[in-house]
Formats: sequence, structure tokens, C-alpha cells
Amino acid sequence: MSEMLETLTTRLLEAARKAGAPAADAVAIDQSATGIDIRSGALEQAERAEGIEVGLRVLIGGRQACVSVSDMSAQSFAMAAERAVAMAREAPEDPFAGLADPDQLARSWDLAALEMADSSAEPSPAELEADARAAEAGALALSGIVQVEASASYSHRAVHLAATNGFSGGYMRTSRSVSAVAFTGEGTGMERDWAAESRIFQADLPDPSGVGALAGERALLRMGARRPRTGAFPVLFDERIASSLIGHLLQAVNGAAVARGSGWLRDRLGEQVLPAGLSIIEDQTRPRATSSRPFDAEGLASRRRDIVRDGVLTGWTLDLATGRKLGMDSTASASRGPMSPPSPATSNVDLTPGSHSKADLIAQMGTGLLVTSLIGASINSTTGDYSRGASGFWVENGQIAYPVNELTIAGNLRDMLMRITPANDARPHLSTRVPSLLVEGLTLAGS
Repeated sequence: MSEMLETLTTRLLEAARKAGAPAADAVAIDQSATGIDIRSGALEQAERAEGIEVGLRVLIGGRQACVSVSDMSAQSFAMAAERAVAMAREAPEDPFAGLADPDQLARSWDLAALEMADSSAEPSPAELEADARAAEAGALALSGIVQVEASASYSHRAVHLAATNGFSGGYMRTSRSVSAVAFTGEGTGMERDWAAESRIFQADLPDPSGVGALAGERALLRMGARRPRTGAFPVLFDERIASSLIGHLLQAVNGAAVARGSGWLRDRLGEQVLPAGLSIIEDQTRPRATSSRPFDAEGLASRRRDIVRDGVLTGWTLDLATGRKLGMDSTASASRGPMSPPSPATSNVDLTPGSHSKADLIAQMGTGLLVTSLIGASINSTTGDYSRGASGFWVENGQIAYPVNELTIAGNLRDMLMRITPANDARPHLSTRVPSLLVEGLTLAGS
């Protein structure tokens, strides 16, 4: 398959040259996915999607255009290349657009060391259905669970990138997943919660029945939820959702936002944005992580880097174009699809863990809120003002007292991130590893 994808990108680049493009890159993607959904004991959906898609970007001076192709014939490639060249000639000029210089390109990599794909046979639909039914049974085994929605899936994705600057390389990924949503109660008193697991290697996937049981246990704990009182309290973001806080920081330091002059951290480079001792590290080469890759979407070698070091913001997330605009080097962070030019994005991210467990932080917070679910979002990308609907558990005297819902959390991300205390419960297999986070002094709007 990799040879076929390489051939497709080579053919598309040849078509671009014949159409008059002095520079171009091409990406070919072969992907397949099978998913099984079970609801109330019945097979609700069995879905299979597969196909090959090829994308071409042509550059004429500072002008660029992208097209995608699903017909792999020579005639289709020629027409797509001619259309892309015509579009590029009419596109607005961008002096920062362009391919990597040859000396910037990745020249070698070790795919085996990254462990991005499982060589085991693809599971059959029957095997996936068995996973989903096991997850459903695990939840229904608990008294009080009235309904379960369970799913299981498998996906395979192969990518090849080539460009007229001489780069050519590819890789593949696999993933097998199982999830369950469990319901308890009825009418307006119905509550639900979920659990999900996904792994690159099928042998690493936890027992599906245990996933369902965890969803059921979480749902039962939600029974009798009520609105908490309004006021300023410490808030503990559960590990399942804590990464969203760090995600807001990552969005604010994305080179695309910074180059536009937006983002609530645009003027904080070299300044403290997290408490001392905390770092955010991106490692695009971490083995068995779902976002690892040997090179980025512009052919630059993947690597490990600090985004925040000891609380201080050390750099932006950059592709070639945003790096050139800001007078900096790319951080090998380019990402793209068949129809779009490269843009910066992070992959595997780690926040420094703390020394205490989540239970320790609950005891430490005294009276406050443990948030396990966030709903909607109102985030001001310029000021960092933060407001989100939430549900979770009220804490009194360092102990979980009762479940709560229908509340809003508000604050400012600049202040919130300077007051975080991490737990030590980040799950090691995740691409983004962020533990539960205690944040002091947020405003809660409840009853």
C-alpha cells in the first residue's frame, strides 16, 4: 500500500509540473474504518468507510492553491493540476508561503521505534460487535442502569507525502476502541455518564466489560444531582476533562493566531504563564502515542520541544509560513488535509504531574467543586475570559457530598492557569497527558 501511495503522489507532482507549477507538494491518504453501535440490546448501526484521497498544493511565487482528487486516473490528475495552477494564479499573494528548503527536510526515521501501527489482523465486524455487547453487558450488570449505548471501532490510515523539493515519505496508524454511555433514572431525573478506551495495539485494549462497568458506576454516582450554591470556590477539573484547560493555552500559542496578532498570550513570550515547576512538553516521537509521527506535513523531522519550561512560555507552535512571518524557525508542527495548506498544530503533549493523588486534592480543597463534565464554551480568544457549563460533585470538608449539575464556571484563563495544582493521575497511554487540575478561586453560578 505504501508503494501505491508513493506512486500516486509522484504522478500528481508530475501532472503539476506539466501544468506549469514550479513548486508543489502532494499527499495521498488510504483509510478505512469499521464501527459497530449497540443500543438497548439491539444492533443500531454497522458502518464501514474506506477510500483513497489525494491532495495537491501548487505554489507559483507567493500564491498557492489546493485541490483534492478521488479519481486516480491520469486524466483526472491532469485536470486537477491544471485547475490548481489556474486557481493559484488568481490567489492573493502570500510572501511567507513556500516549501521547505532541502536542508530542512527529514532524511531518515525509524517507524518501528514509534510503534504507530499494529500488524495484527483487522478485527471482523463480529469481533467488534462482541466488544460492544460486552461493554453493554458490563454496564447492565449494575443494578439501576436502565439503558446503555455501546460502540466498538477499528481504523487504519496510511499517509504518503511528497514534494518537488525532494521530500518523500509515509507512515501508517491503527486504532481499536470501545466505549459505553450508561443511563440511570427516568424522565427529568435521568442521568448518564460514559467511559471509553482506545489503543494503537489491539492487545493493549482493556476488557470491554470493564469499560461498560465503569460507565455504569459513573452514571449511578450522578443520581440525585442538584444545583450547587453560587460563590467563589476552588474547582478540581477531573483528569477526563482537565486537558481542555491546557488545550486553551495551546490554542493561544498557536502560530496562526499569534501571526494574526490575536490570542490572549500573544504578548507573553518569555513570561510566566504557569506556576513555577510546571512545564508543557510536546514530543512528536513518543512511542505508542496516537499522535506520533516521523515528520510533519511539510517534511520536517519530528522532535521533542518545550512549550512552557518551569512555568515560562518558551515558544509558539509554528509551521513554515507562520515561522517566516514571525521571523522564527518552524517547530515541525505543520498539519494538513488533502484540501488544505499546512497549518500549525500540536501532537503529543505532557503537563508536569504533581506529587499528590486526586483524592489528596479533594481533601485539600475543603469546600468546592469536582467537575467531571463540561458543556458548551464561551472563551474570549483575545482576553482569555472563560465561561463553561458544568456538572460534577460538590465537596464539603474534603469529602464528596453529592452530585451537582446545571451550573456555570467562570474565570480568566490567565489567572486560572497561574493557580493550578496538578494531581498525579494522567493516563500514560494518552496522546495528551494532563492530570486532574485544582484551580483556586473560580466563580460558580448555581442556585
